[in-house]
Amino acid sequence: MTSINTSEIPEAKVSAHSQKYPITPEVQAAFEQTKRGCEELLVESEWLAKLAKSAATKTPLRIKLGLDPTAPDIHLGHTVVLNKLRQLQDLGHTVIFLIGDFTSLIGDPSGRNLTRPPLTKEEIALNAQTYYRQASLILDPEKTEIRYNSEWSEPLGASGMIQLASKYTVARMLERDDFTKRFKSGVSISVHEFLYPLMQGYDSVALRSDLELGGTDQKFNLLVGRELQKEYGQEPQCILTMPLLVGLDGVDKMSKSKGNYIGISENPGDMFGKLLSISDELMWSYFTLLSFKSMQEIEALKNEVAGGRNPKDAKVILAQEIVTRFHSRADADKALEDFNHRAKGGIPDDIPELTLTGAPIGLAQLIKQANLAPSTTEAYRNIDQGGVKIDGIQVSDRTLKLDPGTFILQVGKRKFVKIHLS
Repeated sequence: MTSINTSEIPEAKVSAHSQKYPITPEVQAAFEQTKRGCEELLVESEWLAKLAKSAATKTPLRIKLGLDPTAPDIHLGHTVVLNKLRQLQDLGHTVIFLIGDFTSLIGDPSGRNLTRPPLTKEEIALNAQTYYRQASLILDPEKTEIRYNSEWSEPLGASGMIQLASKYTVARMLERDDFTKRFKSGVSISVHEFLYPLMQGYDSVALRSDLELGGTDQKFNLLVGRELQKEYGQEPQCILTMPLLVGLDGVDKMSKSKGNYIGISENPGDMFGKLLSISDELMWSYFTLLSFKSMQEIEALKNEVAGGRNPKDAKVILAQEIVTRFHSRADADKALEDFNHRAKGGIPDDIPELTLTGAPIGLAQLIKQANLAPSTTEAYRNIDQGGVKIDGIQVSDRTLKLDPGTFILQVGKRKFVKIHLS
């Protein structure tokens, strides 16, 4: 077991914002690009000075994003911070994609009113396998440094952890909103939960981070990293929080549990159709947070819509960009073609086929077996709402039984399957 070796922590640097480096137009442009779509940038004057120093000394800044692999897949909401990383990467800075294999064992309590059950090492390893592969669809792999925080967290040992814990007070921990609410309401807080922000903060020390990104729910953890860097004699990182992407319902944040998400591994047609389903107002937030187009291009498009252009045209532009990013341009063009075909009442050319036995079979049971609804209850709901068609004809009889034959079953606007029933 090893403790924190303070001799290995670099001596305090001269603060970047105390240096007098010129704020060139290029530096100002990089500053504005950093702020694009962000919720908060702390401290703005320090970040501007860091950018100026970086430009003058030709030294890339170190940009950190930590992700705990708590689930095996990511959706567009997760990509908001990844998009920001790519923008900073394109400005010439070093991106550190940090996989929290150690912190995942603790469990992030951010925004929770109950203790989060820790994951096993096996679960973490399995989820981490897909994280970077998916993130690489956005980041430039050649400009990305991949790290695991177990590299420096596990060697700390008991004595090192005690030394680290001495750097922060319980009073400061209880300033955290979710801890405060749980404490006041009598909901238990496990001691190990205090370790999470400490360990995430120590990541910034180990990586000598200049800027750390996170969602708005991560602000407390990011600030802990800034304070710990001061404790270890490092120049404190700036922090940048990004807003949580609103889901397809236009109300709650994008979440798989809410069912209002777009997975980045979804098929092109579903991804395209879901993007076209968002409201006209929400569309501009998606452009700002998800598109790689410049703000000037987005503003010009917004002016065209305000001047009478159909908002659907703008949604098509956005949907094609996103589908192309996660699939291909050919897939995006095909998705648009299929969407237009369906809008005219047609059936896509390329739909899955399924062979089933058991005729005659109830319509709701068939919908469930064809994986067009997660349950017969949901299937009945689709039938009652007029969302089920057979060979293009709406079916409203929930007691209907299907005899042997071949037909096209449609549920909703985007789900089709060719059934061979016997």
